Amino acid sequence: MNKVLRHTLPAVLLPIALLSADLAVSSEKAREDMHYVGLYATALNHRSIGETSNEAAWGQVGTLVVGGHITDLFHAEVRAGGGYKDAKTGDLTLSIDYFASWYLGLHYPITSYANVYAQAGFSHINGDAELTNVDADENRQFREIDGDFPDSSFSISWLAGLDFEIIDNGYLVFEGGRLFKDTGSDVNTFQFSGGIRYEF
Repeated sequence: MNKVLRHTLPAVLLPIALLSADLAVSSEKAREDMHYVGLYATALNHRSIGETSNEAAWGQVGTLVVGGHITDLFHAEVRAGGGYKDAKTGDLTLSIDYFASWYLGLHYPITSYANVYAQAGFSHINGDAELTNVDADENRQFREIDGDFPDSSFSISWLAGLDFEIIDNGYLVFEGGRLFKDTGSDVNTFQFSGGIRYEF
């Protein structure tokens, strides 16, 4: 009896496994040629501020995302954002007035309702840095940052994220990555976002 079960059980289970795999693949949502819009709240973490103290400061921006799925796995998008809370450390205030980004990315479903993704691209950033009490010795390291910020208005950007489908074609999004690195001051600015995205 054991010998019969050993030979017939795999023969019976194999077609069932193949059928369930086919059903799983066919039930995955086709995303090719779909478009999407998103609205995110984004926290900007400015790091390596100052040549000696390497300080960090947090600011906030709002981000609008518009994109489309090139295939079921690849997407392209543009982003635009504007600052609503400046980053401050000591006597230095960093303001991001606006930014615009372009990304090309890869996303992959990990469940029927969740996806992971990674993307890379370029960003244009416009802002300024204001230093009060310029003559103070402790502010000497910030004098080069004072004025236009960042010095390099174009930078390479990247992101990694996770989304969850909470309603039909509506997603809750969490992501993080680098917005820019300023070649003039070496300030490295990372972005952390949460928000909603709708696909159509």
